[in-house]
Amino acid sequence: MEALIPVVLALLAGLGIGSVKVTSSSRSRLVERLGKYNRELKPGLSLVLPGVEKVVSHESLKERVLDIPPQQCITRDNVSIEVDAVVYWQLLEHARAFYAVDNLQAAMVNLVLTQIRAEMGKLDLDQTFTTRQEVNDVLLRELDQATDPWGVKVTRVELRDIQPSKGVQQAMEQQMTAEREKRASILRSEGERESQVNAARGRAEALVLDAKAKQEALLLEAEAQSKQQALLAKARAEAAKELAAAIEAHPAAAESLRLLLARDWMAMGQEMARAQGGSVLMVDPQSPASLLTALKGLQEKGGS
Repeated sequence: MEALIPVVLALLAGLGIGSVKVTSSSRSRLVERLGKYNRELKPGLSLVLPGVEKVVSHESLKERVLDIPPQQCITRDNVSIEVDAVVYWQLLEHARAFYAVDNLQAAMVNLVLTQIRAEMGKLDLDQTFTTRQEVNDVLLRELDQATDPWGVKVTRVELRDIQPSKGVQQAMEQQMTAEREKRASILRSEGERESQVNAARGRAEALVLDAKAKQEALLLEAEAQSKQQALLAKARAEAAKELAAAIEAHPAAAESLRLLLARDWMAMGQEMARAQGGSVLMVDPQSPASLLTALKGLQEKGGS
């Protein structure tokens, strides 16, 4: 009898140690008593009656990541694509998740795949690439509602990759190449057009500048000729004035003057006839008196 005491004590010690449960932070344990759900063990130290109570589930309450394998889908325009996704979820009510569904993770994977196929079937191929964020939001809302009875909170859904079939990819690449070539051709034609417009504008501006330059040159030339004629007229008037004064002061110079006038009369008459705005002296080269009178008249005109 005494030999059985250590065995009994060891058995009691083992049962006592097995009845002590330490639950770490952010985790949860479910306890059944005689096969019926009894309670949930929160983080910390808990006691479980040996032989009567049993821990049937031990799960994390942290946010988890569910990797959804690639899934074949058909778009609204009958294009076959392959879609995979990632789902972020969190266990909020451990007991509901354990007793509501047999295999929670497998049930969630199948649910996500069904929802993805349904959403892809509502979109054309081009929309699956341009409305990815909208699809993510719809999937998040629908999955969160579907998993709510399981005590699960879906926090985020991301479509990671959308891959069309190889034939569709080749057609898309050809279409993109054609679009790029079209845009490049349009850009080249626009560049050539702008170049021609700029060249024509440059030629027109050059012609305008050349015409303005010619006009200014003509104006400057006319102004220069006008000033030249004025200076020539003034010089003639000054010369006539001095000649008249010399004849008046020296009467004996009349004979010399008459000889000079006889020699240069013809050349002088031709030059004065060609001058613009000039005056022609109609005098007798043999009469100094008449020459003196004409010079005085020319002097008066030049002074005025």
